Amino acid sequence: MMRLVYLLVFGLLYLLSFLPLRALYVISDGFYCMVYFLVGYRRRLVRRHLADCFPEKDEAERRKIERGFYHWFCDYLVETIKLFSMSERQIRRRMVFEGHEAINADFSKGQSVGLYLGHYCNWEWITSLPLWTSPEGKCAQIYHPLENVWFDRLFLRLRERFGAKCIPMAETLRRLVGYRKEGQPIVLGYISDQIPFWNNIHHWLDFLHHDTPVLTGAERLMRQLGESVYFADISRPRRGYYVCRFVKMADNASKTVEKGTTNQWPLTDRYFQMLEECIRRQPECYLWTHNRWKRTHEEYNIRLDKETGRVDLGDLEEIKRRKGLI
Repeated sequence: MMRLVYLLVFGLLYLLSFLPLRALYVISDGFYCMVYFLVGYRRRLVRRHLADCFPEKDEAERRKIERGFYHWFCDYLVETIKLFSMSERQIRRRMVFEGHEAINADFSKGQSVGLYLGHYCNWEWITSLPLWTSPEGKCAQIYHPLENVWFDRLFLRLRERFGAKCIPMAETLRRLVGYRKEGQPIVLGYISDQIPFWNNIHHWLDFLHHDTPVLTGAERLMRQLGESVYFADISRPRRGYYVCRFVKMADNASKTVEKGTTNQWPLTDRYFQMLEECIRRQPECYLWTHNRWKRTHEEYNIRLDKETGRVDLGDLEEIKRRKGLI
């Protein structure tokens, strides 16, 4: 049954993808009216995020960003559909990479690359990077496999169209070590602005006026493998066009922590600083519907057992009772 549903969905999306983008943007405009005005999809959450992240802006400015976000979000959806049949010529014209020569230079030296990304602009189109990089290296990205096997295949097909490889998160270290043993340089994209589970929180920082728990796994892997590190500084000059500029953060991640320093995660800190700069430049292009600030430092301190360093994942009210907090 699920296979039939998959075939129907895939067939529909594939047929839609043959429409020119200008036609898909007409669909996007109609979808925007439905999602924003009729359904109000997560509008309360988006509004709260914008108020908390941009307290210096007045209500009119934030509403303008809000409407711009929903317009861009609907464009992102149809642009992702277009990816099913988009030609190499068209994606190269609409998704431009600047500074990829530095990555090719790393490849020529046998050096692998770690690339920091965020849920900003069209991260799906970043999978066209293999069209710009040297064949000496491979392009890959970490992803979370979907529980539904058929729809997992659909997204894999989409994201691997131009030669990029998707590495399941659970297999990341094994696959990376394998590439290293083979002497195969790669560029691996890390989308690291996701919400860590309670027991994966090791670092907090200020991000858009929030005390934010962040993932440090990307920096750990980059250090372990001695990768050079870049940030993908993406902009959207106009509808349907993106520019990704590679900004080098480190020549070798294993040499970024200086002795005696209290900051153990300099690359993670710098990544979020650079991501915030991008967001402030074009705030409508960030994924505001994602509730990334639902874990608070206060709750983390309640859940944390300071003697063992373990985080209690049980019911919060029960934890408070055991600790005599209520």
